[in-house]
Amino acid sequence: MNSATDDLEEPGRPSKSQRKRDMTALQDMGAELVMLNADHLAQINLPERLFQEILEAQRIHDFEGRRRQMQLIGKLMREIDPAPIRARLDVWNGVAKESTVQQRLVERWRERLLADDTDLTLFLGDYPGCNSQHLRSLIASVKRDRALNRTPKNYRELFRALRDIVSGKSAEAAGQD
Repeated sequence: MNSATDDLEEPGRPSKSQRKRDMTALQDMGAELVMLNADHLAQINLPERLFQEILEAQRIHDFEGRRRQMQLIGKLMREIDPAPIRARLDVWNGVAKESTVQQRLVERWRERLLADDTDLTLFLGDYPGCNSQHLRSLIASVKRDRALNRTPKNYRELFRALRDIVSGKSAEAAGQD
């Protein structure tokens, strides 16, 4: 019999193509696990053998050896429920994306504040309660450092101050929800 009629005879069984897609998805999830550091791996409740094979894959640098190790990890992933692992990876990926968005917002504000003095008023309107005198001082220091071709110490300090202000507002908004 051919596979088309086999699939028709067993309606509850997924097609061969679907099974391959599922196996590839598990292998891809295993690859994500291999990319994690030891702290993150320890936070996921993994079977001991899978955990050891992931650590082994992190040590392998040979292309073919690593490929075979990834296949083994994919096979081991089929023996466990991947939903909790996927949920944890999604949370971490979401946090990383949110952090990146916030960092870019802070970078845009820093460039706007250095380019135009009137943007400080807009920033203070968006983030009331922050120390405007400290921000003015940092902005002046960065401009002076640039004019004298000094190290960007104050440029980084301005970023940190803006990040703290923006993340403080983000934390307040999250607490109000």
